[in-house]
Amino acid sequence: MKFVAFERKQQGTGASRRLRFAGKVPGIVYGAGEPALVELDHNALYHAMKKEAFHSSILDMEVDGKTTQVLLRDFQMHPYKQQVLHVDFQRVDATTRITKKVPLHFVGEAESPAVKTDKGTVNHVLTQLEITCLAQQLPEFIEVDLSNLTMGHSIHVNDLKLADHIKVVTHGKPNPVVATPVPPVVEEIVVAAAPAADDKKKKKK
Repeated sequence: MKFVAFERKQQGTGASRRLRFAGKVPGIVYGAGEPALVELDHNALYHAMKKEAFHSSILDMEVDGKTTQVLLRDFQMHPYKQQVLHVDFQRVDATTRITKKVPLHFVGEAESPAVKTDKGTVNHVLTQLEITCLAQQLPEFIEVDLSNLTMGHSIHVNDLKLADHIKVVTHGKPNPVVATPVPPVVEEIVVAAAPAADDKKKKKK
């Protein structure tokens, strides 16, 4: 994905407030050199941030006619308005090694025996995975195949088919669960017992 940014010459709370009032978003680009202050058009940035790839892939940022490869590292939203207040980008090159969370895309769920045969559902325990790799090798997403999932068995991180250059960060957990099948809920209908004959006679008296 490619986007355009502009050099920002003023900094500080007052300058940032004026930028936001003018429909701009202040930002910073760091890594591989001196930090650079930038500003971006708010509406263009806001719509770009709705796309998953903007958060999980290398971006081409054009500033003054020069293109730099960056990653979105952080952003700040207004507490209740649909407004981006600030963005942080990181420069990357062929040697940059990064740790970043990548979204999981689940496929084959409807065809799995757990769903198709046993009428269960699948609980997506994880929706993203933190990985370490070279920035140039960062996948946009990781696919999780559920087509062979059966009731009573879960898919773990070690079951995922990952490229050799990708290392998963599990924060001490040896083999976290990614997805697990859940049996269908059986509703029990309780029928109240009819009153005994003796009870009927007592009520008539």
